[in-house]
Amino acid sequence: TVCCSLGPVYHVSVLQVSSLRYSDCVIKREHEKCMERMAEDDPENDLEFRCPWLWDNLTCWQPARVGEVVVVSCPELFIQFMSEEDDELGKVSRNCTEDGWSETFPHYVDACMFDEPNGTHEHPDMYYVSVKALYTVGYSTSLVSLCTAMVILCRFRKLHCTRNFIHMNLFVSFILRAISVFIKDGVLYAEEDSNHCFLHTVECKVVMVFFHYCVLSNYFWLFIEGLYLFTLLVETFFPERRYFYWYTIIGWGTPTICVVIWAVLRLHFDDIGCWDMNDNAGIWWVIKGPVLASIMINFVLFIGIIIILVQKLQSPDIGGNESSIYLRLARSTLLLIPLFGIHYTVFAFSPEDVSKRERLVFELGLGSFQGFVVAVLYCFLNGEVQSEIKRKWRSWTVNRYFAVDLKHRHPSLASSGVNGGTQLSILSKSSSQIRMSSLQAESPAT
Repeated sequence: TVCCSLGPVYHVSVLQVSSLRYSDCVIKREHEKCMERMAEDDPENDLEFRCPWLWDNLTCWQPARVGEVVVVSCPELFIQFMSEEDDELGKVSRNCTEDGWSETFPHYVDACMFDEPNGTHEHPDMYYVSVKALYTVGYSTSLVSLCTAMVILCRFRKLHCTRNFIHMNLFVSFILRAISVFIKDGVLYAEEDSNHCFLHTVECKVVMVFFHYCVLSNYFWLFIEGLYLFTLLVETFFPERRYFYWYTIIGWGTPTICVVIWAVLRLHFDDIGCWDMNDNAGIWWVIKGPVLASIMINFVLFIGIIIILVQKLQSPDIGGNESSIYLRLARSTLLLIPLFGIHYTVFAFSPEDVSKRERLVFELGLGSFQGFVVAVLYCFLNGEVQSEIKRKWRSWTVNRYFAVDLKHRHPSLASSGVNGGTQLSILSKSSSQIRMSSLQAESPAT
């Protein structure tokens, strides 16, 4: 991996979007390495070499004698220009002559840049700008919609149940995830130069810890959504309240443990940079392992739930023809995919150096809209939520109508000891009693 680069394309939970100053980051790092090698070299050894150490702003060339040819790999920054089929970077070389170093042959552009079919070279900056713009819009949209959904679910007491409490925790995890992405981008990539490549402050490390915690929590609450629905379908007696406490501990507690362990290991064994790169695979599995485990278990639960739904829909007790059964099954399946995060399985277990650009668009670009989709499907389009909103709206319009009507009919009410609220409550009670008595009269005797 390289500073500020994509490095190995990890799962979206840990994917670090490269800075638009990718080249500056890599060049500065390679320049520092070259200077360290020059400082470690004994100056007396350079006397026998006609061509001394050379930093040409891209590659570090070691000393050579006249007639020698030095061959090196293309600079690391050209990794972004490689095609998926290329296994390794190309080679460039220089001759040591009586007059010093010769020019590189072949040229860096010819040896290191991948030719597109139309003969042009695609610069990655615009691609990264597009991806960053896409996921910024996605997370912003998700943030607004999720906050609105949270207000709705918290405002109406009739919506307070275990199922919606789990949805609310999932919404909070999506909100925290979006906020952490914006904070991370603001802290790591706000500078106009490449100084962010060498950040070692406590602030940026805390931001990365917070970012990983939010993403892990989001995955665990996706897992809990799947576990809750599966348990609801397979268990006859289901103590929801008692289970909810365990769900809360798993959803918020387990990510805390994982992130604390990861932070301690990074502090003692891999305290390099801002902790945004993950060169140590063993330490990284403390974060990556639980994410992949939650995805795998959720996928199994998803398959199990689909099987149960098929069995229930094909039951003789449920009416409807075969086409309506499959239509309901397809609708249920599509509703469960964003709730369980099943789309993450597309690239979850594939090699991390395969289809990097497709993974970026799919996991970062489209994945950023997941919170918006979940809020729409499980709040705004929820029949129970819509009924409650309509009921409140009707109640508000009726109360407003009576308030205006009473004000016009009895202007003295405003100065009397009886206020409009009391009058409306009496009218509401009276109308309710009349409606109940009429319903009882109309209903057949049993």
